[in-house]
Amino acid sequence: MIGVTSKQNQAIEEEEDGSDLMKQATEAADDLYRIRDTYFPSDATDKINKLQSHSQIALNILDSVPPEERKLATQRATYEYLRGKILDVFPEYSKKAEDHLSKAVKLNPSLADAWLCLGNCIWKKGDLPATRNCFTLALSKGPNKRILSQLSMLERRMAQGADNQEELVNDSIKHAKEAIALDVKDGNSWYNLGNACLTCFFVTGAWDHSKLQQSLKAYQNAEKDESMKLNPDLYFNCATVNTYLENYERALSGFEAAASIDPCLNATEEIQKMINLFDKLDRLLKGQIKAKRLASLTSSLPEVQLKPSYKRATIDNLLDGLNKTIAVVGKVIFFIKHENITPLCYLVCDSNQTCFLLTVYGINNEAIKEGDQVTLLDPCFRNNNFSWNEKHYEFRSVRVDFLEQVQVNGKPIPPRHSVRSSIYAQHKP
Repeated sequence: MIGVTSKQNQAIEEEEDGSDLMKQATEAADDLYRIRDTYFPSDATDKINKLQSHSQIALNILDSVPPEERKLATQRATYEYLRGKILDVFPEYSKKAEDHLSKAVKLNPSLADAWLCLGNCIWKKGDLPATRNCFTLALSKGPNKRILSQLSMLERRMAQGADNQEELVNDSIKHAKEAIALDVKDGNSWYNLGNACLTCFFVTGAWDHSKLQQSLKAYQNAEKDESMKLNPDLYFNCATVNTYLENYERALSGFEAAASIDPCLNATEEIQKMINLFDKLDRLLKGQIKAKRLASLTSSLPEVQLKPSYKRATIDNLLDGLNKTIAVVGKVIFFIKHENITPLCYLVCDSNQTCFLLTVYGINNEAIKEGDQVTLLDPCFRNNNFSWNEKHYEFRSVRVDFLEQVQVNGKPIPPRHSVRSSIYAQHKP
């Protein structure tokens, strides 16, 4: 049997110690990013302070790796990668982080995680083509759900103001689905698909509600992953979709969940905006609009001529959802000002002197004014009935998404009044 010298023993122990320290540094870097993604104090500076102290701990561990354990190119690459990753945990761009990550990919071009981190770092300084190049090179090393999700997010960011918006967003959806195919239970991949479908809805004209339903379904799948329970943006974005679909109670609950995780998000403000609108509507509906005035305002409504293909109805005759070949004629009593840009909100009264909320999307605020007579074609009706903070809200509403769904004073709305809303996924480092 061949004996082992004390020097050989020492070398083996040092190698094991170096390997253990590199492993500890890797774990410290991962813990650092967990803090970034799950720690949301009421004071944002507390988070920065915590990241700074933990990043220093991680760097100290990394620096304690013996020089002889950084001799090989692959070892030096891992060292540079971890150092760059730790330095890049903060929201601002770091030149030092980019330099270390660039060294890592030069030393070991097959280190996909280093390419991913380098792309995220470069993204912060606004060089989107270079970021895409990093992600593409990372994917060339093999399929990876995290890289696919980041590429999908980047494509949505690149779509802002681009001539080929729709193409970029379709690529974003494609890459999001490829990430899910690699791990159907990964909540972050589902969350990313939800964001892609939401962006697609607005880019393609904000009319196809099936895209919003696809977005909601993806968010619901994301919620099944326990690791996503601490992601405030998931609940916030889901609430945004529900707000647009006028699922008000679900929207309020979603914003409340987001606010409970991250008090620094403007979720509480979104709740207050909605409640302010509902309270204003409630006061208007319960206000004493004199019956004589209503009778005078609505007296001419039954005489309004309709297309032969449409059947006249009042708000009481409508069913929940789309009412095809039905027309409701009403008088605009009030334009309801509120804090959100969209939708435009009006209190309208029909020929039975029944008041309801009219929500208008995709049309500017000059098209419909107080005192106008409106003809609502194929009205999309909803009977709203919910409570929030022990206050009950009950009102009926009709939604308009297209110019073609409404006539003003017996005439179609000119195309110049058409507007488009936009929501794009933002990069959160």
